[in-house]
Formats: sequence, structure tokens, C-alpha cells
Amino acid sequence: MLQTIERINSAVNGFVWGIPAMVCIIGVGLYLSFRTRFIQFRKFGYTFKVTLGKLFHKKGASDGAVTPFQAVCTALASTVGTGNIAGVAGAIALGGPGAVFWMWCSALLGMCTKFSEVTLAVHFREKNEKGDWVGGPMYYIKNGLGPRFKWLACIYAILGVLTVFGTGNATQVNTITTAIDTAVLSYVSASDGFIQTMNLIIGIVIAVLVAMILLGGIKRIGQVTERLVPFMALFYIILAMGVISLNIRHVPAVLASIFEGAFTPSAVTGGAVGTFFLSMKNGVSRGIFSNEAGLGTGSIAHAAADTSVAVDQGYFGIFEVFMDTILICTMTALVILCSGVPIGFGAAAGAELTISGFTSTYGSWVSIFTAVALCCFALSTIIGWGLYGTRCIEFLFGSKVNKPFMVVYSAVAILGATVDLGLLWGVADTFNGLMSIPNLIALFLLGGTMVKLVRTHTV
Repeated sequence: MLQTIERINSAVNGFVWGIPAMVCIIGVGLYLSFRTRFIQFRKFGYTFKVTLGKLFHKKGASDGAVTPFQAVCTALASTVGTGNIAGVAGAIALGGPGAVFWMWCSALLGMCTKFSEVTLAVHFREKNEKGDWVGGPMYYIKNGLGPRFKWLACIYAILGVLTVFGTGNATQVNTITTAIDTAVLSYVSASDGFIQTMNLIIGIVIAVLVAMILLGGIKRIGQVTERLVPFMALFYIILAMGVISLNIRHVPAVLASIFEGAFTPSAVTGGAVGTFFLSMKNGVSRGIFSNEAGLGTGSIAHAAADTSVAVDQGYFGIFEVFMDTILICTMTALVILCSGVPIGFGAAAGAELTISGFTSTYGSWVSIFTAVALCCFALSTIIGWGLYGTRCIEFLFGSKVNKPFMVVYSAVAILGATVDLGLLWGVADTFNGLMSIPNLIALFLLGGTMVKLVRTHTV
């Protein structure tokens, strides 16, 4: 039975992340870029003016909303996660150094895609029974495309609910326990029984912590992510910059391997990765898995922002993808490639490859700090996706189901900490890709609306 499910999932995953998906994701990104006259480049300076400038604005948000900066931190909480550490490592191992180049390309187009998602989410949002702003793909499909497309909005919401338990919770908790177990075992010898008990305790602690944050509502989520995200991003960047600085002499050769490997991967990987498409596929898919541009999930958090100008909030989408992929994912790639750790090209790899890049440079003591970074990244993802799942199930059944859903979602953390997930990682990846289909259809059909919103916006 398990083998049958694995075969079915493998076939579906191959299609979802295959050539058709690559064409659709890149195609919609190009389409929106042309229609907005490549706003991600034209307004790049203005993007940082309206986003980083919010760091110094302490004005509170109105009832049922969060500040624009809290909104972007909540969105970044889900995007800046294990994909930045494990996802990049997997892309390099399976697609060669050239996968980083295609990750950059997908991010440059993804900046416009996410700009459009966020802008539409704020423009077509509505207030729920509690007075909170709610929005996202299901709302801009329903309110932007009209009632006859509500079925498409429902499909997105259903896929969103199914995805959050795997992508947003269980796999993230599994990453936390793996990181802590690795750090503990590098210093002391522990029995399997001790590790299992420790993992159970970790799962319970995470479940309680997540429940307390989510049940506190959108304002508490915003307050927590506002503090957690800048800390963990800065902490990781400092660690990564240290590795790059200590191996600075390798940077020119690494950059050369990235550009050469993008088009002739076999020349860089010794034939282990032999096709151009394999390099591109891994770079694009892992990039999207990290920054979520095209999935539409991040726009759910942005829809709660206390702002009256949709396009202004849209610039936070550009900033978000830049920070996540162009900055943090690139740092991870350079940590792996500059440190000189052996890479088993053609074979699956995860966070352990990134951790090796740090430990080979700093020594084994840094495993504690990388474990802390992984825990922060994974916890922030759990919180962000908890909000996404809540909004998706609320769209389907109303806000009365919010609290029961949050309790169940939090409890899944215990399962993720104590059970061998195996197949769930692959299924989560498949559902992640399936979510992009209704969202990309909506973005394409709402291209004209985006043009009008951009043209009427004055800077």
C-alpha cells in the first residue's frame, strides 16, 4: 500500500514540478513583469524606501489588522524557513551549482509575481465576522474573478488546508528535532530511548507554544514574528558571512561554477548531473519552495496589513522575495560551495550538507548555533503556515472553526516530533506545487486589474 502511494505521489510530483509547471510559473512571472513594465526593477529603490522605512515606524495598527511591517514579518516567517537551509542544499546536490543561477532567475521574476499577489490580496480583501481583515488567493479569485470562479477559490482553500499540516508543521518539527538530536549527539552519547523521550518533550513544548501564539489572534502573531524574523535572519546572515569571509579566495571560482553549471552542469559535477533541464528544474522548484512566489500563501498575511494603498503593500512582496532568495538562499549556497565540503552530486541532500559547510569552517562547536538557527527558522514557518491554514479553512466553513483548527494544527507538532515522516516530505512537496495551479490561473486572468492598480498608484 505504501509503495503504491509513493508511486502515485512520485508521478504527480513529476508532473507538478515538471516542464508544464516550470513553463506556467516562469510564464506568468514574465507576463506580469511585462504588463507592469518590470516594476520589480523600475521601483527597486522605492521598494526599500517603503519597506525598510517601516522599521522605524512605531505606529500601532487598527483593530483587526497588523502593521505593514508585522505583515511582511508574518509572511517572511513562513518563507524564511528550512527551505533556505535544506532546500538550497538539495537543489545544489541534485542540480549542481548551476541550480543557484536558476534559483536567482525564478526569484527575479518571482518578485513581480509576489508583488501582484500581495497587491491583489489587499485590494480584494474583506472583513470577517470578528472584524479582522482576511484575504489571499481564495478572496481575489472570488472577489476579483466573480462568483462563477468560486469553485477555483474553494480548490485553493482545500489544498491549503491539506498542505499546512505537512509543509507547515510536521516536516518543520521534524527538522527541529533532527537539528537538536544532531547537536546533542555531537557532545554526548545518548540511547535511542532518551532521544525518543526528548523528541516527545520537544513536540509537546512546540505544540503548546504554537497554540498560545495562534490562539492569541492576528495581533499576537504579528508581534511574535516582528521580533523573531529580524533576529533569526540577522543571526544566520552573520554566521554565513563569517564562512564566506574566511573562504573568500574561493568565491570567484564558485561564482564561475554557478554560471557554467547553469548551462553545462556535467562540466562542473563530473557528469553526475548531466542535463540542463535537471539543473533548471531543481533551481526553480527549490526557489519557489523557499520564497513561495506563485503559491499565493504569503499574500494571506499581507492582507491583514493596516494600509489603504494596495500597491504600497505590494512592494513588501518584492522585498520579501529578495531577502529570502537573493540574499539568504545565496548565502547558504556560498556556505556550501565556498567551504569545500564534499557534495554527493546526483544524490538527495538536506540540512546536514549546509551544517557541514559551517562546521568545516568553524568547527563542531557551531553545530549548536546552527541548531538554534534551524529551530528559529522552522518555528517561524509553523506560525506563518498556521495563519494560512486558519484563513483557508475559515474561507470554507466560517470563523467558528478557527480555534478548533488551531488546536488540531498545534497538536500535529507532537506527531512530527515522534514519527518517521518519510513519505510525508514528498506528499507535502506535491501539495505545495498543486496550490500554485489555481493561484497562477487567477494571476493571469487578473493581469488587467494589476495594470490598472499600478497605473493609478502615485509615488
